[in-house]
Amino acid sequence: MPTCRPINRLYAAALIVLCILLLPIWPVYGLNADPSPSASPPPPVIPDSSSARKLLEQSLSSAEIEQEIERISAEQLVLEKKVPVLEAQAKAKEAAIADKKTHAAAILRAYYMGEREGLLASLLNAGSFSQMLALLDYYDIVMGADRDILGQYEKEYKSLRKATDAAKRSAEELASVRAALEEQKQRVAALNEEIEKGITSSSDPAGMSALLEEFSQYWENIGIYEVRKYFKALSSAMNRLPNYVQNEKGVLSRKGMTYTIALKDEQLNAFLASQNELLKNFSFRFYPDKVTASGTSGNLSLTVTGHYSIQEEPENALMFHIDQVVFNGLQLPEATCKKLEKEFDLGFYPQEVVSFLRASDVSSENGVLYVKLSLSF
Repeated sequence: MPTCRPINRLYAAALIVLCILLLPIWPVYGLNADPSPSASPPPPVIPDSSSARKLLEQSLSSAEIEQEIERISAEQLVLEKKVPVLEAQAKAKEAAIADKKTHAAAILRAYYMGEREGLLASLLNAGSFSQMLALLDYYDIVMGADRDILGQYEKEYKSLRKATDAAKRSAEELASVRAALEEQKQRVAALNEEIEKGITSSSDPAGMSALLEEFSQYWENIGIYEVRKYFKALSSAMNRLPNYVQNEKGVLSRKGMTYTIALKDEQLNAFLASQNELLKNFSFRFYPDKVTASGTSGNLSLTVTGHYSIQEEPENALMFHIDQVVFNGLQLPEATCKKLEKEFDLGFYPQEVVSFLRASDVSSENGVLYVKLSLSF
């Protein structure tokens, strides 16, 4: 029996080694604060098929809508707690000023019915100077008390109106949020149904389903961070563009009281490349009323299409609006474009070039962006 123990241990060790060797190796998508193509696993291979691309784009839209549903649901919970509180506050304020409302109404009625005219008549008919002074003091006390009551009522009435208006706005906002939530749920349900039909009708339903899941994981863990990394670099560089415009020969010109910026796309691309290593493979192209920006890095490609417009509020600026973003050949959802536009400012502020100038017109054609600047006073 003692000789069995070493043999048992040997079998156990061999079994452990065998289990380790047979364990499947699963790909792990790691989050990185500054993900780069060299450190990231390659993106899923996307079939060269319009139907497959459509399904992938629909899956991105579905994921975006799901996030929007989560956001709206959280907003709804906040409002559902807020509305009753505001309504209770409004009712409490209304009850609190009930007595003041009665007093104020009595005072106004007294003035309207002429009940205060007797005091004024007594003052004018005083028999002596000392009597007139006494009546004047009394008249001042009465009028002062009336003013105080009316003033306090006006103040509290405004506070009540403010509370009731806040409660009403929140109730309306809650109704709007509920409607938006229902609409988004219907959208995602219809979209998911369409995706399921697309998967079922594909030549390899299981493979297509796996591809959608793989790409979804890749986008959430790597893709969106790569896109945001480029936009962050662009936004940071654009903040320094006014200084470049001011100092680069031939970009800013003046004719009378009008200034003009004529920025060539190769000038902008050279400037961007000098600001960030990441942007050396990224280039802008100016077309009639349209701007494209595209770049590649390893297995990743990004194309942004947008346009410029003049903004007056809260300050005059040349704003860049994102119309379309294509990542690795797939068009991202409109909601994603709006989020990127809101998060990363790619605009241009004329006051940073010359403090007394404002943008009055913008156009682009044949590789040049034209911005007309006029005096802001």
